[in-house]
Amino acid sequence: MVRISSRLVLSYFVILPLLFGSPAVAGSAGAKGEADEAIKPYIELRYRLETVDQDGLPRDATASTLRVKAGIESGEWQGFSFKVEGEAIANVGAEKFNDTLNGKTQFPVVADPEDVVLNQAYVRWRHEGVADIKLGRQTVNLDNQRWIGSVGWRQNDQTMDAALVTVSPAKGFSATYGYSWRVNRIFGPDSPIGTFRNNDIHLIQASYDAPVIGSITAYAYLLDIPNAPGASSQTYGVRLAGKQDLGGAKLLYTAEYAQQSDYGPNPANFRHDYLLLEPGIATGPVTVKIGLERLEGDGTTALRTPLATLHAFNGWADKFLNTPANGLRDIYGDVVVKPNGPKWLKETTFRAVYHDYKSTSGNLDYGQEWNFLIARSFGKHVSVSLKYADYDSDGFATDTQKFWFTTQLKF
Repeated sequence: MVRISSRLVLSYFVILPLLFGSPAVAGSAGAKGEADEAIKPYIELRYRLETVDQDGLPRDATASTLRVKAGIESGEWQGFSFKVEGEAIANVGAEKFNDTLNGKTQFPVVADPEDVVLNQAYVRWRHEGVADIKLGRQTVNLDNQRWIGSVGWRQNDQTMDAALVTVSPAKGFSATYGYSWRVNRIFGPDSPIGTFRNNDIHLIQASYDAPVIGSITAYAYLLDIPNAPGASSQTYGVRLAGKQDLGGAKLLYTAEYAQQSDYGPNPANFRHDYLLLEPGIATGPVTVKIGLERLEGDGTTALRTPLATLHAFNGWADKFLNTPANGLRDIYGDVVVKPNGPKWLKETTFRAVYHDYKSTSGNLDYGQEWNFLIARSFGKHVSVSLKYADYDSDGFATDTQKFWFTTQLKF
């Protein structure tokens, strides 16, 4: 029998007013004939079935969850606009997984606890091609989200209470500064690790689209997080991403280097390097990349990325969300196919990724992992995906297989 949590019912009282607005707001906009431009409502529904078979635990996990995300977004007036967005996550069916709050530790973790939250609420001012300023609760995604991201894969977004300023003083050049005092994590406000409060977080980034070469980005991320002293750090790095036309094919390349050290309340004393090398080639519907990613560790401490969209890196089985103390060296191959035809295959993506994991110190073998994805869009409003991860341990963590079915509707 299908069970829908009472939290989902509660979500309608929180989210639907955001979606449709108050009668006063809707009426005043309509009176001017500007309702569509002044206030734009939207809603997203995302259902996911996730299963986890993890050695070392007595039960397999089955998580059937529904996310309802809805809000209103205003049009611009003299460059000013605002956005308000609510989010609700509810279990659909039996709760056969450890959501990190329900105490069901006999099951593997699926970090999608039930919740109803104010996801985003910010004001914005922008002048096209000159400046963009956002103040309030917001998702923050910088570059490829390796250091700073909103963790869009999980049902609850990671957001920041922050001020974010981007300026574009010259063609091809932009600079961003962000300051955040609070991080709202995917675990939700009921979790003891769900909120980082009273932070002193500085996000500094500058990018230049260099002709012929590609996009060059320099960054500094200074994280003073009192609620997680061990995650406090200062990271300085540079990234290059570009492509070259080979006539019928494109050469792709990404290279990144960073150095991280202790900062703020972190009691440790360390200095670790980060390295990414990712060449690739794209021809027709096929893109192939090989990569080396290296997060250094010394056996006691290791490079950390606490504000990243971690699921996108080092395998979808999520065995390396925290870098092992001996560091992580990930060599991978990534193949993506987006067929041009026949017609029934268009808008479909096929992807396969293989990872080989080792330590950066101690010469330890961690294991290997295969990832597979099939994703399909049906117009602008509907998407469906099937995803699978198989981690084969060589002594680090345990063998784990995960499967996901996800469908999403956007209006």
